[in-house]
Amino acid sequence: MQVLGKIQSVLQWFFLRMDGVGNRVFGERLNPMYYLGATSYWMFWLVVASGLYVYAFYETGVDKTYASMQAITHGQWFAGGILRSVHRYASDAMVLTMLLHMLRHFAFDRHRGFRAFSWITGVVVMWLVYVSGVNGFMLPWDRLAQFVVVATTEWLDALPAFRGILTRNFITPEAVSDRLFSLLSFLHIGIPLVVLLALWIHTQRVPRASQMPPRPLALGLALMLLVLSLARPVIGQAPADFASFPAVLDFDWFYLSVYPLIYAWDPLWLWGALAAGTLLLFALPWLPPARYARGEPRRMTVHPGRVSAPVRPGETLLDAGLRAGVPLPFECRSGGCGVCKATLVGGEVEMSGYQKSALSDDERAAGRILTCCATAVTDVEFEYEENAAARGVAIGHYAATVERLEKLAHDVMLLALRLQDGARISYVAGQYVNVILEDGARRSYSFTAPSGETDLVELHVRRVPGGRFTTRVFESMKLGDRLEFEGPIGSFVLHEPSDKPLIFVAGATGFAPVKSLLEQAFRLGIERPLYLYWGVRQKRDLYLAELPERWAREHPNFRFVPVLSEPAPGDAWQGRTGLVHEAILADFPDLTGLAVYACGSVRMVEAARPAFVAQGLSEDACYSDAFVPAGGAGPAR
Repeated sequence: MQVLGKIQSVLQWFFLRMDGVGNRVFGERLNPMYYLGATSYWMFWLVVASGLYVYAFYETGVDKTYASMQAITHGQWFAGGILRSVHRYASDAMVLTMLLHMLRHFAFDRHRGFRAFSWITGVVVMWLVYVSGVNGFMLPWDRLAQFVVVATTEWLDALPAFRGILTRNFITPEAVSDRLFSLLSFLHIGIPLVVLLALWIHTQRVPRASQMPPRPLALGLALMLLVLSLARPVIGQAPADFASFPAVLDFDWFYLSVYPLIYAWDPLWLWGALAAGTLLLFALPWLPPARYARGEPRRMTVHPGRVSAPVRPGETLLDAGLRAGVPLPFECRSGGCGVCKATLVGGEVEMSGYQKSALSDDERAAGRILTCCATAVTDVEFEYEENAAARGVAIGHYAATVERLEKLAHDVMLLALRLQDGARISYVAGQYVNVILEDGARRSYSFTAPSGETDLVELHVRRVPGGRFTTRVFESMKLGDRLEFEGPIGSFVLHEPSDKPLIFVAGATGFAPVKSLLEQAFRLGIERPLYLYWGVRQKRDLYLAELPERWAREHPNFRFVPVLSEPAPGDAWQGRTGLVHEAILADFPDLTGLAVYACGSVRMVEAARPAFVAQGLSEDACYSDAFVPAGGAGPAR
């Protein structure tokens, strides 16, 4: 089926070029190429509205039908004549936009998997629209109507099921009676009602499917039809006459394109060709080349709110989010306007079918995506508001009592807080809480355990000389004391899945969130190489050194490298010395293909990040969380 793949490639080229032209002429928000399905809906409603007016003056009967159509067209040209033309041109426009809409979905492989339902119902809608349109050409009872009625009945009579019954009962001169026009009129009301039902079925699985183009575009299209109706009004041809067969007709190629073939081919061969074509359309969602027909469902995590939702194979992130009730912004849904632009925080997506004006190569390289064109290759995490991930999940306010105070080192205290009134807090490894002081000031401390939900929060508090809160923790705090805090906060979390080895960098009590991340990595069963570089001043500052040493014994893929910047003479230190990030640079001359999680002082992070990037680390693979003293520009630790 390489032919289908080549056809898709050509169609993709065509639509992307037409999208670009439309953007230049109409702008990204009003490009008609982005609203083909919605425009088909709009044309349908114009057809219905104009058809109802014309039908109000239409009369059925051998001696009345043609005369009533002439009266509508010429007797009240200012209304009936114009609306008859609008009815015809809107019908043609519906066919055009409907076919383009289907071709676009085929071109970009958006007709497979769970979309197969919409594709199949779309094919049904297409044939119903054609049947309704062909039936409409029978109603004026002019020479074109005569041709369509005769050709249709003869074509149907070629089927073994009819064997000439229709011709004998409807289109011989003696058989043409008022009942024929009553039947045709009934069909022209009944079939559009079925079309309306089929349209509802067609779109009911598409989350927030657009059924109306933007108002300026809708009004512009209606005005275009009105101008066309005034410039080239639709008028009836000569009245039907069964004494002769029309040789020259004002033909409509949108609806009647196959009708000349009824007499050029064997009618049964034409039935066979259309049946085969229809079966091919029905089978297309399962024919190769198929990128998305199979595959494991993925999950996406969306910020703000850290909402998680499943993503079906081949489903765009936008559709998955809307299906889950996430209020993702969008407009064109075709990669042209850029409204759905988001920032990929973790995971891998595939992008196709978008305009460079909506997403430049530089933006793409920086991790920006268009959710309407992005499909998940792995589990993904993204934010649709700038820096939304940094705001974390909904921040709760909690009351707690001090349950345990344990001195881990000369200047580090483990502070365990038990939530009151049966409350529990859900968090992700690497996030933190703000302890709220009496005057509303806040002090930030990271969770030290892997992701979970708990009523006991353990924090590592490092003593800061003169610090209001840390001095209290070390000198006057007692078991049972009451504290308030808010959280969880932050986006310094594992960005999985990934295939990159992970380097964790901790400065002093930056070990607390890194401990949380590493224990989460062990829980996830990550088998890629994991490295921990922990930088402190002296040996006594490695307040839980036995823990990473135990991890190294239990996990063959984990390596622990402590680094002292100012070892004391009594430390008898034989290990690494200097700045912690310089130790990493020495061990990894090329950081390409790795990911780094760094937590420590602002000075450490500001020195480490550019050095890592200069040595090959990708900008979007360097995750950091810097802390500053109370009163600084950021949260204290």
